Amino acid sequence: MFSKGQIIFGIIFFIVFAIIIGYTYRRDLALHKRFYNGSIWVLVAFIGFILSIVAIKFLL
Repeated sequence: MFSKGQIIFGIIFFIVFAIIIGYTYRRDLALHKRFYNGSIWVLVAFIGFILSIVAIKFLL
């Protein structure tokens, strides 16, 4: 299916990508706290909306 080289490349790529994303997130953490304060409520509303759609689907 995949050659050994492709598997090694995929693993290394994933590890490096995760490190870069983690570093970028930590670097921008103060900026995120300032500009995205209260954004958790948008997530809660979205999850509530999806759950209400699922409930309506199963009840009707």
